[in-house]
Amino acid sequence: MRFLVLGQGGREHALIRALKFSPSVSEVHACPGSDGISQEAICHKVDLSDAKAVEVFVKKYQFDCVVVGPETYLVAGIADHLRELGVEVVGPSQIAAQLEGSKIFSKEFMVRAGVPTAAFEIVDNVADTLRAAQKFTPPYVLKADGLAAGKGVFICASLPELKTAAEALFEQKILGVAGHRALLEQHQDGYEISYLVLTNGTDFEALPLAQDHKRLGEGDAGPNTGGMGVVGPMIVDAELREQIDALIVRPSVRNLSGSGLLYRGVLYIGVMVTPKGPTVLEYNVRFGDPEAQVIMPLLDGDWGYVFSRLAHGEMSPMKWKNLQMACIVLAAQGYPDDPVKGAPIEGDLGYEGASSYFLHAGTAKVDGHWVTSGGRVLNAIGMGSSRAEALREAYAQAKHATWRGIQMRKDIGAK
Repeated sequence: MRFLVLGQGGREHALIRALKFSPSVSEVHACPGSDGISQEAICHKVDLSDAKAVEVFVKKYQFDCVVVGPETYLVAGIADHLRELGVEVVGPSQIAAQLEGSKIFSKEFMVRAGVPTAAFEIVDNVADTLRAAQKFTPPYVLKADGLAAGKGVFICASLPELKTAAEALFEQKILGVAGHRALLEQHQDGYEISYLVLTNGTDFEALPLAQDHKRLGEGDAGPNTGGMGVVGPMIVDAELREQIDALIVRPSVRNLSGSGLLYRGVLYIGVMVTPKGPTVLEYNVRFGDPEAQVIMPLLDGDWGYVFSRLAHGEMSPMKWKNLQMACIVLAAQGYPDDPVKGAPIEGDLGYEGASSYFLHAGTAKVDGHWVTSGGRVLNAIGMGSSRAEALREAYAQAKHATWRGIQMRKDIGAK
């Protein structure tokens, strides 16, 4: 089969690498891809917002299946457009993608599904935000409604901090239309689990659990990021796992069909395990980044076959390798607010150990030399029979690349 992966980051490189090693896959293409990805896939520069260009592109190459990486493409409706052209797609419809595209849509879906989630109020100005805050206890959680590239959540220790965040959203409009409305939520204490399932909107297959590390600095200090590293699979208490399935996953999937949403793809559930039990933090409508980087290599099977059947609305039984995986994110100077691009990268980006390798997240080649071109630059991947071994391999891999101002957490997997 001929596959196309949409996107250009570390998640997409992980998808491409997995498809490359799938017996059912003969060709892997990427759009737009990157210089790093071009080493493992045929890359195409096509304007995906140009409907005619997309039509010409897919008709020329006759792709058997398209896997959509980023949420922005899904929220823009690319899966619908491709399906109208007769292409099979792993990715939800545009309406279903609002589960990630709109925090308010998502919360209303949770209420209909009856899943546990934090108490919330919908707000759209500073005064309403401060009034609503009287119903909650600090710290206050303010979430912009729309997509904000990981910058839409404000955790405020006090009312003055909340007022500043609300002013930034509603008056300074730092996030544009994404911040026209927001959720004010009750903060929940606990630990977070990334629970991803493949679903056709009726049935689901759970993927291995993973634990992301969102904060920039060691000890979970500093600003939120897209993710500085992840370990998996997480082994959790069987009773907790059944609670998550019974209280969250099954009702969520059931409500997809109950709401008439076309869903053939990944449903990513951010679960907060609190002293009172598991609750839903958020839904995403695609593979997590960097969760995909540790989940994809764990399948004991053929991702091409799994994705192709899913795109047709059919589920496949899945088996998993008895391995532990770790991903260490190497980020640019200034990330997440103002990452420095164009910094020369020193080292050997082509290095692969027996149990480690790099995935390209934000690199480019200029005059034959690698430079940084995004916030998260490289993913150092390690695998092993234990978590300690996987982390050791990943950190050893990370030593094979560096640049000025490189940022890397040294405590991934230490929780």
